[in-house]
Amino acid sequence: MFPVITIDGPSGVGKGTLSRRLAKILRWNLLDSGVIYRILALVALENKIDINHEEKIAVLIDTIQIAFINNKNRFVILFNGKEVKKNIFTENIGNYASKIATFSQVRKNLLTYQRTFCQYPGLVADGRDMGTVVFPNAELKIFLYASFKERKSRRLHQLHKKSFNVNFRNLLSQIRERDERDYNRKLAPLIPAIGSLMLDSTHLSAEEVKAKVLMYIRESLVLSSTVLYNTTHNQG
Repeated sequence: MFPVITIDGPSGVGKGTLSRRLAKILRWNLLDSGVIYRILALVALENKIDINHEEKIAVLIDTIQIAFINNKNRFVILFNGKEVKKNIFTENIGNYASKIATFSQVRKNLLTYQRTFCQYPGLVADGRDMGTVVFPNAELKIFLYASFKERKSRRLHQLHKKSFNVNFRNLLSQIRERDERDYNRKLAPLIPAIGSLMLDSTHLSAEEVKAKVLMYIRESLVLSSTVLYNTTHNQG
């Protein structure tokens, strides 16, 4: 097995930004598990499959192939060989993805698939159960959190940046609904893995979060000297 760093937490805490920055700095592979669930939700909707039909959605997993490619210092998402467009990042798709994530058969099928991303020289895995379920033996586990007010503000900014029209009340409702499902689902609930670095990003910029995590990586002394060198000299 190759080394793994997991980054878990709810939406709007900065997991995606941090995971991509770490993957670039370490020159490791990236896994954004939320993207996988979103693509699965999109495929189900495009094929007019009832979003509540667990068995049919679980079967879809065998038809998808996803890759996160570092292209000129920018991670590109490929779905079945084609670059994924912004339509998977709507709140509607995110809400459907959260519902799919409660299905035991879907999670079971995806568990094996997600572990295939752990390849040489290492993996940065972003999600909600990366450190607790998917990679319980990861060398380093990080749990990001932030106030609901700050998460709401960040999510609103993200959607506007992607040129999505946002209904503010619907956004608040969807974030709360997703939190409720993620924290309280019976299978793989959103909780910090034992031994995680707990980091409140409410009042931290993305740059400050990255700096704190890189310091933690160096101080933890769990990675090779080559990786530690990269975190010091390649902080792009």
